[in-house]
Amino acid sequence: MGQGQQEKVATSLAGAVSEEISASLAPVDAELERRYPGDPGTRQPVHTVYVPGDAFAADTLRSWGDQALAALEQHAPDAESFAAVLGLSDDLAEPVYARVRAKLEREPVEDLRVDFEDGYGPRPDAEEDETAARAARLIAEAYRDGTAAPYMGIRMKCMEAPVRDRGIRTLDIFLTGLMENGGLPDGLVLTLPKVTYAEQVTAMARLLEEFEKTHGLERGRIGFEIQIETSQAVLAADGTATVARMIQAAGGRATGLHYGTFDYSACLGVSAAYQASDHPAADHAKAIMQVAAAGTGVRVSDGSTNVLPVGPTAKVHDAWRLHFGLTRRALARAYYQGWDMHPGHLPTRYAAVFAFYREGFEQAAARLVAYANRADGDVMDEPATAKALSGYLLRGLDCGALDVGEVARATGLTRADLEGFAVPRRADLTVSAK
Repeated sequence: MGQGQQEKVATSLAGAVSEEISASLAPVDAELERRYPGDPGTRQPVHTVYVPGDAFAADTLRSWGDQALAALEQHAPDAESFAAVLGLSDDLAEPVYARVRAKLEREPVEDLRVDFEDGYGPRPDAEEDETAARAARLIAEAYRDGTAAPYMGIRMKCMEAPVRDRGIRTLDIFLTGLMENGGLPDGLVLTLPKVTYAEQVTAMARLLEEFEKTHGLERGRIGFEIQIETSQAVLAADGTATVARMIQAAGGRATGLHYGTFDYSACLGVSAAYQASDHPAADHAKAIMQVAAAGTGVRVSDGSTNVLPVGPTAKVHDAWRLHFGLTRRALARAYYQGWDMHPGHLPTRYAAVFAFYREGFEQAAARLVAYANRADGDVMDEPATAKALSGYLLRGLDCGALDVGEVARATGLTRADLEGFAVPRRADLTVSAK
């Protein structure tokens, strides 16, 4: 055979067969792209803090950070004592402690929700009107002067009949207030609680669409989180997964599924003493949420603990160990976000998150380098794993667990390179590494 000539290979199917199959699957291809666009590639906060509407003030974020720092000073004033409480290894103690303190000084809260639901309680309409308007004004001011958290918004009342009108009115006042004070911030997040039927999600989506039309906003500009707090939100009466229906009912507006530890546990009859995010009932609900959300671009968030780190040092240390352990457990299960109920939870939230990313940093970096260079190693990774490895590093960078310089030195990759691996085209995930 002459140089440059290729050996002819035998086939049995006519080209028309492939064309016909491709044509028949074109609707499926379009449906895959619509329903499963993949992760949006944007930052996901490591937690959500909620503050009752009447307690929210201009200094709330700084106050939470200062209270958390004060708790460290009182109950774990140095890296050694903090590491001893949480069981951190010697090599992690100083880097984690230093980063926790820096985080509390620089960005104590990543995501804040002004609460008009359980944490707010029934109020006269005029009072809630004013509180919603004030929340909009304060959040707008925070974004203007650079003191805002990366993400901020409200949790409204649910779509059930007794509080529906009140919830809609509060949402309207809040969004209108933002528009009157400079427009909707990029970090705006809304939370719809106690959802039981997909139709309630559809109603929320319609509300937001009408608001966008009224103000000439781009369709789909406003998204929202769905809080999973009832058994009906997980399993419908016909046995299907309601939460999957809810994602579709949102019409592309759903940004997150948030597990509500205590309402969901109570709905299933779990005794108060055993209501926790590591209860088997919680694991079952979150596993269904996770599978339903996979590939849709909707993120899943864990719930919270109601054991507060307050009182004598021994009691604070016990609460810290519990919170740290629950947070680490959630991270290992790919729930990268949770809810924090008290400033004293911030030190252990960030300690758990920072330790999680720092202890796996070197291995993740080495594996990603080997993949990028197609080098031999003791693990053969594929594109889907490279996606997970780069996502791990990006989340570590976003929260402050890792520094840009150390990631660049370890991988030789820029953030843009990491993002390319973390949010690949769908076809890239079907091709094995060569």
